Amino acid sequence: MYVCNCNGIREREVRAAIAQGASRPAEVFRAHGCQAQCAKCVCDMRGMIQEQRHSQARALKYAAE
Repeated sequence: MYVCNCNGIREREVRAAIAQGASRPAEVFRAHGCQAQCAKCVCDMRGMIQEQRHSQARALKYAAE
């Protein structure tokens, strides 16, 4: 599924950039050598970043128990 239609960035590519340390949509764009065009995808990217942060926090919590 495409997250960013303007730049042709797919969900798996966004998730890969996040896994490699992208913590803001601008960093996801930078990882793909582009920048936001219409910015409709920025909210989706922020949601994916938050989702990853929550997953990491849960994993740390369970690892500490």
